[in-house]
Amino acid sequence: DVRLVVSGNHHQHWLECVRARRTPICDAEIGHRSATVCHLGNIALRTRRKITWDAVKEQIAGDAEANAMLTRPYRAPYRLG
Repeated sequence: DVRLVVSGNHHQHWLECVRARRTPICDAEIGHRSATVCHLGNIALRTRRKITWDAVKEQIAGDAEANAMLTRPYRAPYRLG
């Protein structure tokens, strides 16, 4: 049987894991992948078309307009990379 950990207070659980140096119920990779699915669903709804996700490149294949929705412009002087 697969048993899932139950957390009544997700944020508190995360803080406790940080303090104790334990892996939380939802580590960064799981959180990233879970949020990605939600973002892609919203992008598909906004563009009103099917999108194809390339998980290796983390880009929407063949759709520049949809790909542009994956990020926002950064405020100066901040930039990525």
